[in-house]
Amino acid sequence: MVEGELPELDPVIHAQARLRVVVALSQLGPGDRIAFPRLQEILRMTPGNLSVHLRKLEDAGYVEVAKTHRGRTPATLTHLTAKGRLAFEEYVSTLKTMIEPGGGES
Repeated sequence: MVEGELPELDPVIHAQARLRVVVALSQLGPGDRIAFPRLQEILRMTPGNLSVHLRKLEDAGYVEVAKTHRGRTPATLTHLTAKGRLAFEEYVSTLKTMIEPGGGES
């Protein structure tokens, strides 16, 4: 990065709704999954809005969405992939670099 130039933030994560999704999913353990209705409830998003943002994150490889059944009831489960977790860590690191005095230099 050139001195005085700000780093780029990941545009897939940077959209407010997708950032909220990634933050919520990052709170889960690496192997844990969350049901779509529970994620929708946590984020207070409509099913259509959440679906659109999950699709963008899924297309980027940041989340995995699995359709399954719990007994006879269909269930949609999602989690942050290793790639998504790394992208979020890099996003947070870049953000810290941008806002800390001296660009995060020690």
